[in-house]
Amino acid sequence: MSYKTLSYEENQGVGVLKFNRPESLNALNRPLLEELNTFLDKIRHDDEVRCLIFTGQGDKAFIAGADIKEISLLKGQEPQKFAKYGQDTLLKIEQLPCPVIAAVNGFALGGGLEVALACDFIWASEKAKLGLPEVSLGIIPGYGGTQRLSRWVGVGRAREMIFSGQFYDAKTAFEFGLVQKVLAPDALLPECLKLASLIASRGPLAVGAAKKSINQGFDCDLVAGLDLEAHEFTLLFGSRDQIEGTRAFIEKRSPQFTGK
Repeated sequence: MSYKTLSYEENQGVGVLKFNRPESLNALNRPLLEELNTFLDKIRHDDEVRCLIFTGQGDKAFIAGADIKEISLLKGQEPQKFAKYGQDTLLKIEQLPCPVIAAVNGFALGGGLEVALACDFIWASEKAKLGLPEVSLGIIPGYGGTQRLSRWVGVGRAREMIFSGQFYDAKTAFEFGLVQKVLAPDALLPECLKLASLIASRGPLAVGAAKKSINQGFDCDLVAGLDLEAHEFTLLFGSRDQIEGTRAFIEKRSPQFTGK
């Protein structure tokens, strides 16, 4: 895959996507979102990819936010279309069958944090700064921030973060439950790759079913969530991966999963 605002590498089931506009701290603009959309549509059907890592090119930013100059020109019904396009794009991240790790290596502000929130979890550099500062521009998050953040850190904390528009360091974000691990800058990507490789070695059908059960079950009542889990559990039986996984355990060897 060849892109202007993204770069992508894949090795042994692990894909690394880098947001690649370092001259603007990888700020989100329409061309980047369009390329991200194209990438997500293609990668969704790539059975060889079992885990993805999203990170920013360079050491300063994951994504520093949306392109403010682009936003300032919106008028009439354009803001509605702008928000909807971004929301639909980020929803595709959440709905990918494979896990996605956000490796936040610098600024993840506004739309940048919203991208990270659409991933399955966030690991951050000690130098990372995270926040949703849109109210300082007289607007609010438009790519899902008001909805996803409260699901990550709770309603009260989300209100505090969004209403104040403050930036938070990685340690504070970890304390909030927004970030799951904080690492030295030079250890961030290697450690993410190590975890992604471990995930990629597991049964891909099972990992995908677990992701679906967690994501769809989160907003259900417990009984409905348990029904969903039982359904996904049952669907895995009879698959080659399920047979191979149990047989390998009995035979005391490493399983060779195929995703079938």
